Amino acid sequence: MNSSKKFDILRMVLAVGIALLISFLIILIASDEPLRAILELLTGPLKSTRSFGNVIEKMIPLIFTGVGISIMFSANQINLAGEGSFHLGGLVATYIALNAAIPMGLSPWVCVLMAGVLGSLVTAVPAVMKIKTDSDVLVSSLMMNYIIVFFANYVLNYILRDPKAGAVVSFAIPAHIQLNSIIPGTRIHLGLFIALAVAFFGYVLLYKTKIGYEIRVTGENIDFAKYSGINVLKVTLISQLIGGFIFGIGGGVEILGMYNRFSWTSSLGYGWDAIIITTLAKKNPLYVPFAAFFLAYLRTGATRMSIATNVPTEIITVAQGIIILLVVAEQFLSKYKHKMIAKEARLSLSNAKEAE
Repeated sequence: MNSSKKFDILRMVLAVGIALLISFLIILIASDEPLRAILELLTGPLKSTRSFGNVIEKMIPLIFTGVGISIMFSANQINLAGEGSFHLGGLVATYIALNAAIPMGLSPWVCVLMAGVLGSLVTAVPAVMKIKTDSDVLVSSLMMNYIIVFFANYVLNYILRDPKAGAVVSFAIPAHIQLNSIIPGTRIHLGLFIALAVAFFGYVLLYKTKIGYEIRVTGENIDFAKYSGINVLKVTLISQLIGGFIFGIGGGVEILGMYNRFSWTSSLGYGWDAIIITTLAKKNPLYVPFAAFFLAYLRTGATRMSIATNVPTEIITVAQGIIILLVVAEQFLSKYKHKMIAKEARLSLSNAKEAE
């Protein structure tokens, strides 16, 4: 392991440690039972099968969104339309499940794949606008999310809504189309395996294929990519399409695995969560499941803590913010990084002289 990777790991561990330490200090000040609150935060998810199941359930959509945005961000395109792709993916999966006559064994997979296809179109729009009009991807992608949410609300209210239900929800999704639970006593479903397969696919794509290499080179130095003969526009568009496809699949899997009706009337926030995940994973899809597990574990622990004590779950939002601030701060531990690089260089030079 080279010094750069060692430094990245060290900085990540310290960022997480500092964030948790500050969170603990806030708990000590705000709580009447600080020790109990901290114990619930750290060990609450392990106290029952159901609680640990909640961790895995929350982890599944985070893997999809983390992998999707890792691929998009690897091309240095700050496209945030994945939030809309996820939302539309759930809507499309529901619509197909309720209206398409598909053979029983194929139904869930067709729903999920079509959710991915439509999801990819959402992230493609800001990418195409950037290519054709040089518009700001950040702004256009955020606007796409609003468009998708309001479009989904229209479809839900006027096409899919069950008038007999006591809330704004769709007709019930047939049981044979839903993704089955794989662990009794929990809602952990088959989507877990799909998510892990997607993470592996993302890693292979970015680090073992030509197009993945071109995506990473384009993201790291677009001028070098152009001079190397890489079609930057094509590579950028492909990265956004693949990322949106994965987001859409995530939305389809989430709706079929965790719900029996579509009821999403506002933004779910998974696009923002994806930024946290990809920051922790350093844009490497192979690390995304671990980052997703960590975040899901903290959030489940925070829920347990708020139930058992008077500490609100927002304390973990504070921790998330501190982690992001420290990880993206270029000067955080920069002096130590320079020392590590210099030490490794001296060691290499010494070894070379001995070899002579």
